[in-house]
Amino acid sequence: MLDGKKITVIMPAYNAAATLERTWREIPRSVVDHVIVTDDASQDDTVAVAKSLGIDTIVHTKNRGYGANQKTCYKAALATGADIIIMLHPDYQYSPRLVTPMAGMIASGHYDLVLGSRILGGKARQGGMPFYKYVANRFLTLFENLLCGAKLSEYHTGFRAYTRRLLETVPFESNSDDFVFDNELVVQAIFHDFAVGEISCPTRYFEEASSINFWRSVRYGLGVLRCALIFRLQKMGLVRSALFIRPPD
Repeated sequence: MLDGKKITVIMPAYNAAATLERTWREIPRSVVDHVIVTDDASQDDTVAVAKSLGIDTIVHTKNRGYGANQKTCYKAALATGADIIIMLHPDYQYSPRLVTPMAGMIASGHYDLVLGSRILGGKARQGGMPFYKYVANRFLTLFENLLCGAKLSEYHTGFRAYTRRLLETVPFESNSDDFVFDNELVVQAIFHDFAVGEISCPTRYFEEASSINFWRSVRYGLGVLRCALIFRLQKMGLVRSALFIRPPD
């Protein structure tokens, strides 16, 4: 808990047995009230490792996709009564020790969404980000900033902190079940005028860290471009997309 706000960390997992414990042990339990792992039908011992650590674990009996995994995570986190929800990949690519400052930025009341940016600080390539991914990240971010009227350093990080109010407002259930879910959620936050902040986050690229291949990266990039275009057309009143319209309760 931080400034009277309950904090839940969610970890959407797929084949994370080799890195889950290292990630979990660096989560600052002095401020985190609850940790949830949602396993998307891993083919390794992710579930066994999570349960051995005493982590609250939800298991998909079949693989639903990265976005669908997050949908389960966020609904479970909201059910715990959390005021601040932090998504942290269990592959040890991002530093769990930054949970506290990210939660602090949310608890301050200044931000509704905080992104752990790999680009701020200028050391993404030193951390091992492949060159083609770095170039694609910069191009897609420039395109989205232009169409969304924002000035973010990146939209594509897997380390984020949210307010409860944001997750209860944006229609994330309408988002993709694939990797573009992450991007859609950031764009939804911008569309609904939530305050978005960033913090520099060093990252690690190594064999056990999760990463999508080149062709899935291409599909992700096309999804990002489509999302930004729909945002702009919706703002212009030319389309009505379920991505930005909350359905009736």
